[in-house]
Amino acid sequence: MPKKKHFSAGRVPLILFLCQMISALDVPLDSKLLGDLVQPPTITQQSPKDYIIDPRENIVIQCEAKGRPPPSFSWTRNGTHFDIDKDPLVTMKPGSGTLVINILSEGKAETYEGVYQCTARNERGAAISNNIVVRPSRSPLWTKERLEPITLRNGQSLVLPCRPPIGLPPAIIFWMDNSFQRLPQSERVSQGLNGDLYFSNVLPEDTREDYICYARFNHTQTIQQKQPISLKVISVDELNDTIAANLSDTEFYGAKPSKERPPTFLTPEGNESLKEELRGNVLSLECIAEGLPTPVIYWIKEDGTLPVNRTFYRNFKKTLQITQVSEADSGNYQCIAKNTLGAVHHTISVTVKAAPYWISAPQNLVLSPGENGTLICRANGNPKPRIGWLTNGVPVEIAPDDPSRKIDGDTIMFSNVQERSSAVYQCNASNEYGYLLANAFVNVLAEPPRILTSANILYQVIANRPALLDCAFFGSPLPTIEWFKGTKGRALHEDIYVLHDNGTLEIPVAQKDSAGTYTCVARNKLGMAKNEVHLEIKDPTRIIKQPEYAVVQRGSKVSFECKVKHDDTLIPTIMWLKDNGELPNDERFSVDKDHLVVTDVSDDDGGTYTCAANTTLDSVSASAGLRVVAPTPTPAPIYDVPNPPFDLELTNQLDKSVQLTWTPGDDNNSPITKFIIEYEDAMHEAGIWHHQAEVSGTQTTAQLTLSPYVNYSFRVMAENSIGRSVPSEASEQYLTKAAEPDQNPTSVEGIGTEPDNLVITWKPLNGFQSNGPGLQYKVSWRQKDGDDEWTSVVVANVSKYIVSGTPTFVPYLIKVQALNDVGFAPEPAAVMGHSGEDLPMVAPGNVRVNVVNSTLAEVHWDPVPLKSVRGHLQGYRIYYWKAQSSSKRNRRHIEKKILTFQGSKTHGMLPGLQPYSHYTLNVRVVNGKGEGPASTDRAFHTPEGVPSAPSSLKIVNPTLDSLTLEWDPPSHPNGVLTEYTLRYQPINSTHELGPLVDLKIPANKTRWTLKHLNFSTRYKFYFYAQTSVGSGSQITEEAITTVDEGKMAMASRQVDIATQGWFIGLMCAVALLILILLIVCFIRRNKGGKYPVKEKEDAHADPEIQPMKEDDGTFGEYSDAEDHKPLKKGSRTPSDRTVKKEDSDDSLVDYGEGVNGQFNEDGSFIGQYSGKKEKEPAEGNESSEAPSPVNAMNSFV
Repeated sequence: MPKKKHFSAGRVPLILFLCQMISALDVPLDSKLLGDLVQPPTITQQSPKDYIIDPRENIVIQCEAKGRPPPSFSWTRNGTHFDIDKDPLVTMKPGSGTLVINILSEGKAETYEGVYQCTARNERGAAISNNIVVRPSRSPLWTKERLEPITLRNGQSLVLPCRPPIGLPPAIIFWMDNSFQRLPQSERVSQGLNGDLYFSNVLPEDTREDYICYARFNHTQTIQQKQPISLKVISVDELNDTIAANLSDTEFYGAKPSKERPPTFLTPEGNESLKEELRGNVLSLECIAEGLPTPVIYWIKEDGTLPVNRTFYRNFKKTLQITQVSEADSGNYQCIAKNTLGAVHHTISVTVKAAPYWISAPQNLVLSPGENGTLICRANGNPKPRIGWLTNGVPVEIAPDDPSRKIDGDTIMFSNVQERSSAVYQCNASNEYGYLLANAFVNVLAEPPRILTSANILYQVIANRPALLDCAFFGSPLPTIEWFKGTKGRALHEDIYVLHDNGTLEIPVAQKDSAGTYTCVARNKLGMAKNEVHLEIKDPTRIIKQPEYAVVQRGSKVSFECKVKHDDTLIPTIMWLKDNGELPNDERFSVDKDHLVVTDVSDDDGGTYTCAANTTLDSVSASAGLRVVAPTPTPAPIYDVPNPPFDLELTNQLDKSVQLTWTPGDDNNSPITKFIIEYEDAMHEAGIWHHQAEVSGTQTTAQLTLSPYVNYSFRVMAENSIGRSVPSEASEQYLTKAAEPDQNPTSVEGIGTEPDNLVITWKPLNGFQSNGPGLQYKVSWRQKDGDDEWTSVVVANVSKYIVSGTPTFVPYLIKVQALNDVGFAPEPAAVMGHSGEDLPMVAPGNVRVNVVNSTLAEVHWDPVPLKSVRGHLQGYRIYYWKAQSSSKRNRRHIEKKILTFQGSKTHGMLPGLQPYSHYTLNVRVVNGKGEGPASTDRAFHTPEGVPSAPSSLKIVNPTLDSLTLEWDPPSHPNGVLTEYTLRYQPINSTHELGPLVDLKIPANKTRWTLKHLNFSTRYKFYFYAQTSVGSGSQITEEAITTVDEGKMAMASRQVDIATQGWFIGLMCAVALLILILLIVCFIRRNKGGKYPVKEKEDAHADPEIQPMKEDDGTFGEYSDAEDHKPLKKGSRTPSDRTVKKEDSDDSLVDYGEGVNGQFNEDGSFIGQYSGKKEKEPAEGNESSEAPSPVNAMNSFV
């Protein structure tokens, strides 16, 4: 198939330019086409002239070249031969001249500094590289220096020197603080090109101790840091205070305030300076001035203007940069520093020098024997460069003589060349700023013509546009090119066509009759070659309906139309633009087919709208303006859903599609956003409407895809932002032709319900899917693993078919295919099913039981053969039951328990077993039909466990010093009981537990009497049974020994009162009152107050308990200086019911008159309280914290 090439009008000048560029004859680079041609070497890749290497990496010096035969490579270093074989660290890449010097393993980069040059040589000549100067990068440290702190007064100027170490390449300088934050710069403070930090005037805010200059060496990725510089800026007042404090002589000029001053330059110095720059570099001029207020810098060029597109201001206009500088930029540049007190000028005289640059570099030359040719080497520079010639890397002055060669300055002329004239020539143009080196070979060949353009290329061009037909060629001598049209046409001449030197044929104005086959013929004295290409002429793309200028009111809708006509074989792309840019990303803009619609137009929508149509060959466009005006006042609109569409019409009626057209109803002041199309199938589902399609609100036609054998009716509804209209009237009916079904039933399954059948089911097609009358199904089946043919039967429109007489549980392949009177649906995919299952035939064998512990057993069994399962293996089921109780040896039937294990597992765990019991189990296999026969019963016995708690525990017959316990044995002894353990302990009135007593009781007892207990004492009992395995759960109980009746009555009344609600409430109220009084007492004591006890003195005249102050006779202040002992806790009342002072934590003896306080029979205190207490400091039992209610009340009587 011909390859296609397309030309657009805009590409023609570029192609012509390229054709002219390649008109010189050269050996093509395509080795596949011209692989047998000899060619002198050509350097294709080399390292830069100034090659700075990273000393941390291996040195790689590149030198790549091409040629035929492939060239060999050699190197010189510092002008002498570099023998790489003698240096084990130096290797040359295979098939290349690139050197790799392995300095990572050993060696130093400095050892290999020098000037390197590569030579690529074959039988036709030698090409050389540039002189490559190899130097390792350097990032030296700052020399250590002592930096004295700098103190300045406010307003003085300052230069902080950086003076970075000289590295290779030069470092990048920047100033930061200790936190690695860049120091802020401004018109007042800035960094110069030399790295110094300049202050036009200092302010107190410049005071800091961490002005640090950093030097970053990018090549080695290192940063060096200068010692921090400390700067302190003091105001005049601070300076005077310092002088007054430290000097006796106050005559110090620094004490005077800094006056405002006109600018002076910090850099450069003087009124004039010189600057020299090389052509092509960036010219950087700098002026930094000091002064108060801060000066502003301006730049001008004397006798000229600054170049517009190449001039940039940096560093707050203190630096002027001109990129790509040339000799025309030489001249005088003036910087002006101004502030409110004056201005200062500095003139920089700029001279632009130039390293050599090419005017015409020599080009490779291919000649045939006997031909003539020239090599031209022209370069310019400032100063003018010298031109020198070399041949095969040797200066021509000492190279072998060649009679065909004549040198005239920058030109070498060749005449009557022969094959021995082939060589590589080097042109060297140099001046004091650099050099240029170019290789150009002379290759003497005798080659017949060859066509390099691919054959049978198909060119496609728009009518009345230029057509360019390629014919790239090669030959030596240079072939002549002729073009022919057709098989027997005459040579094309330049009266109508243009024949380019590179072989391209140009048809300036291609017409329809220009189409056809063109033949390119190349001839020289050694032969002829030809090639055919094909040209097709396409109709141009045209806009036959252009968008029109529109004036619309704000908030309304506007539509632009753009109809395009194009060649039938080209597909255009339509794009809309606004003001030559993309349309706004707004849903109000919609593009549909030939229209651009803008809804809710705003003032910003005004402008020029362009319709651009593009094909692979051409493009056209047309524009129209939109003007937006204010709307005319109208009554408030009434918004509502649209009126229904009308005039529905069916056109372009095809078998499976139809075009529906309608007329929109009124949109009722809300633009229609979309139309919804529904259909009714009057044949299969009359009266039921289904969704068919949706289209945008700007469309009034829709191409609808239809299904066969459906009696269609359509209706349309319109929708806007308010809602949806009522449906339109139904369209006329359209019955599509019947066709074979295009789909088959889904959900096909094959499952047997009996051991000898296969039930095939599927989800049938509905009437809409039938595509025609006479819907039936072809049901096919065959055994999956057999070689049987398919068995098929055609059934009516049902959803099930039963195949009888099948083997039990055999896999089948099943297919269900739809068909109607027209034909069959596509071949369905087969699904797999199974015939019916039957009960498994074999029981699991080799059942083994491993008792893990008293409640857990593990069961293992051998799986049954899969064929005996006769169905889908669902798992194995274990039946197990407790046969007897070993403890009582009486048999009783227990309901069997069942555990099912899914899948093909062959073991399982039985949890929750009863200890010390006999169990029996069997195993059965389970499939979808049910269970198989049971395995042989397997009995096992669980070991003893710990018993459960005794069933009951009662305390009966309490006496003064004994209690009788009765109990029932555990309901689950889980073994043979060996004994009972009884543990008990007394509980005192504060619910504290006494010592614990252990008692062992024989296992055959169910009653036990405890004697010698304390009377009227509560005891807590813990009771549990034991087997040989261990102790079981315990049961607890509490009981009280009795007292005589009188005392029991007293205790009863006391208990009854203590449990009454009113008594509890009263006690809470008393406690709250006491707490409040304590808080008041504590506050007053801390404030040093005195207790008001005057009334107490009048009532009690006892001088022993009323100490007086000698001076004023008042009551002595309260003191807590004594060391009071806390009350003891945890003691119990003795059996004689006397209260000992040292043993009770709530004794009332301390609060009565001496030790005569007594209790009456109901436990109440009968000692007469008098508020008087005998002090006994020697015993030290009083508490300073008033821990009891009585003590607290005694304090406030």
